[in-house]
Amino acid sequence: MEFFQVVILSIVQGLTEFLPVSSSAHLILTPIIFNWQDQGLAFDVAVHVGTLLAVVGYFRKELIKMTRSWFRSVITFELDADAKLAWAVLFGTIPVGLFGLAFKDYISENLREPLVIAGATLVFALFLWLADRYAKQERTEYEIRWMDVLMIGIAQALALIPGTSRSGATMTMALIMGFTRQAAARFSFLLSIPTIVLGGGLVSIELIQSETSVDWGSLLLAIVLSALSAWVCIHYFLKLLDRFGMTPFVIYRVLLGVLLLALFWK
Repeated sequence: MEFFQVVILSIVQGLTEFLPVSSSAHLILTPIIFNWQDQGLAFDVAVHVGTLLAVVGYFRKELIKMTRSWFRSVITFELDADAKLAWAVLFGTIPVGLFGLAFKDYISENLREPLVIAGATLVFALFLWLADRYAKQERTEYEIRWMDVLMIGIAQALALIPGTSRSGATMTMALIMGFTRQAAARFSFLLSIPTIVLGGGLVSIELIQSETSVDWGSLLLAIVLSALSAWVCIHYFLKLLDRFGMTPFVIYRVLLGVLLLALFWK
């Protein structure tokens, strides 16, 4: 991969992984728009490592408390708010793990198309707008219920469809279930950690089996750039979310969906 390609794709991944706009769609579309070759499995692993480092680093204090409380709950069978949140993150990851194992090959072979991305982008833009506009926003992530975990987990599984957006789907469902915007975003970001680990693990296995040669310099640059851009994205998204809501992302998704239809509809 050329230096410019590494830089662009790394920043695209970092900026879109945690925004409700679909990082997978942007990683698929960027090479198509610039007529680049597919970036390959090794690059996908690298940028996901970068975004994982960013979210773990940003929420390190919360994660330390959640981990301690989780181990305590395993021993004492008592749940405080941090332990409950930790269990919610773990259980909320199960649907996407099951769906991913069952449909990964079908999705990669049949749904990584611009028109599929356009349709998913537009449909879930509507859901995001309705949830942000009309849902009651009353609870924090520490007041999560087990029905919330199930529904948000299912929403995350549906986001395997390119263009849906993992962050967008989970935030939308969290808003529908009564979370505040901040709580919906924070739980979505925490939920991304085991999901990225699972997805990156599967891609790593494929990479090892393929015996592909690796450009370690490009991968290191990709990790650093995706981590930095993802950290900046998380920070300013949470800072500005209550001021602007989800409307800017709804508008962006609609414009992107319409543009894709105009470019690729035959």
